Amino acid sequence: MIKCINGLLKPTSGTVIVEGLDVSRSTPKQLSEVMSYVPASSTTNFPVSVVDSILIARDSPHKWRMDSDDVSLAYRSLRVMNMEEYALRNCNELSAGQSQKVAICRGLVRQSDIILLDEPTSNLDIKHQLFVCSFLKELSSETGGLVIMISHDLNIAAKFADRIIVMSEPGVIYDQGPPDDVITDSMISDVYSVKSQVIDIHGRPHVILESAESW
Repeated sequence: MIKCINGLLKPTSGTVIVEGLDVSRSTPKQLSEVMSYVPASSTTNFPVSVVDSILIARDSPHKWRMDSDDVSLAYRSLRVMNMEEYALRNCNELSAGQSQKVAICRGLVRQSDIILLDEPTSNLDIKHQLFVCSFLKELSSETGGLVIMISHDLNIAAKFADRIIVMSEPGVIYDQGPPDDVITDSMISDVYSVKSQVIDIHGRPHVILESAESW
């Protein structure tokens, strides 16, 4: 679904409209002006510095040169992700978690109204998962921008999302709505074949897993 939104895949039917643009009829340049995409994996195998990789993603209005504002924005994104000390390190020297945070920096510097993220916390420890999701939630609140994030962690989704879409299989939406309405014992049983208890913590559903059901 994310790849249909950003134009990487063409839907078999229907039309995707983003900010008034028909995705299938828009150029990558047009789409990149309204949305940024942070893929699940963005390993860099050649020795480009972290800050240079972010500047490349910036798509500066100055085209073939970067001015002080571009560089300042790149370093600001690194500070936000607590990665400023790695600015001059080569990307191929980073750990998986560090690479993931740099990928988020690349999405941030585009300053798009819409940010699409494919499992941005999958390589992060618990502390940094909470940090990244808290930051994205705050960013959306402050700027009014839209953050669309893929996550297989039900508790992360329940804690931070305003709206959740559950897909039971590719192309099939099982349910959608506020976390309270969507994260339920029956949904987890139907979609994941797992027994669980869903309890309320500070007004948000929290999943306690019990056991996998027999196949």
